Amino acid sequence: MTGFVSFVGSGPGDPELLTLKAVDRLKRADAVLFDDLSSGPILSHARAGADLVGVGKRAGRPSPKQDHVSRLLVDYAREGGRVVRLKSGDGGIFGRLEEELIALSDAGIAYEIIPGVPSACAAAAAAGIPLTRRLTARRVQFITGHDVTGALPEDMNWAALADATASTVVFMGKRTFPKLLALLKQHGLPDDTPAILAEGISTPAQHIERHTMRSLAVQLSEGVSDHPALILYGPLASG
Repeated sequence: MTGFVSFVGSGPGDPELLTLKAVDRLKRADAVLFDDLSSGPILSHARAGADLVGVGKRAGRPSPKQDHVSRLLVDYAREGGRVVRLKSGDGGIFGRLEEELIALSDAGIAYEIIPGVPSACAAAAAAGIPLTRRLTARRVQFITGHDVTGALPEDMNWAALADATASTVVFMGKRTFPKLLALLKQHGLPDDTPAILAEGISTPAQHIERHTMRSLAVQLSEGVSDHPALILYGPLASG
């Protein structure tokens, strides 16, 4: 008899942003495999006696390989209990969700997906702005700032990303942002486009800075903090 896996989006870090369904699954889980950004007070909702296993990945730090995480998830499920795979933000947005779904499907293990508050939405809320505006910001685009090697992906739609009327959110992009801006400028984005650096959203480490694309690139080229961050740019980023 195999168990059942709940993929739970934990939101950006504040336990008060967990959904009721997320809390229910945590309270009933026999094992919780959690990302780094889903640790801390969020895990207080796990039932006493549950196995709590950290499997998070962080840029620049030693991290478990994805195939190891997937194998661990399958192994726990085969023991027959309820398993929660706790992912930060919403697991379907740059959360390596698909690889783990494929591993479970190949092993014949049933699962469900419980969405979480996306960190991009939480960052916009913390900055006091919407992500869209009627007539002038009709499109939102989410991109990743690095590929599997840690470099800036080269196969993105640069014309779309240089659209000054779109709201763009960059995940995991602090280290590659100066190069990103250089490419965007080549495709017509003004370097005085408003930008926001949002770090540690909804946690005690939360810090928000308003910049132009140019000033933010200069700052990040001089060094970056270890706090997880999003970068928002476009017409709404000026606040």
